[in-house]
Amino acid sequence: MKLGLTKDEVKLVPYDDKWKNGFLRVKREIIKHTNLDSVCIQHVGSTAIVAIMAKPILDMVVGVGDINHDNNKIIISGLKKAGFLRLAVEKPSEIVFAKFADDTYQVKTHFIHLVDFEKELWNNLIFFRDYLNSNEAVRSEYYNLKVDYVQNNTSGIAEYTDHKEEFVKRIYSERLKLEF
Repeated sequence: MKLGLTKDEVKLVPYDDKWKNGFLRVKREIIKHTNLDSVCIQHVGSTAIVAIMAKPILDMVVGVGDINHDNNKIIISGLKKAGFLRLAVEKPSEIVFAKFADDTYQVKTHFIHLVDFEKELWNNLIFFRDYLNSNEAVRSEYYNLKVDYVQNNTSGIAEYTDHKEEFVKRIYSERLKLEF
């Protein structure tokens, strides 16, 4: 299992069933250094969706009671001990961390999205993963969307994310429909 992308690189690789074990190893390391409950650390993103091409970076969502609470300093310190560094990404409902391949900090291998546990972003990320894993037609649509971008574009990660945004929002809206 080879993980990693440089700063603005967009590359898709075939699904690798070793991604799950890679996630579980990192999850154990996070639990060891943070004492977070296992249920608060979930594998999300395309590497958590079976049989789909993905960027070779493991995405995780880590849920806490309130991301703005001072107690998170302990969790942030624990994440650092587990090899994660906080990124200068400013988002109102999450704190983003990355793990790098080595001390040059050029190749990211893992992301953590620290969010409020069982609130909107947490629920959306978990739902997206589960919905695509249980729905072959939607998973195929997402696969084709991603592959189309890589085959027809040479721009970076921001454009790749924008290309997928409408699809992702549509899936998030499916969660809202099911809640009512």
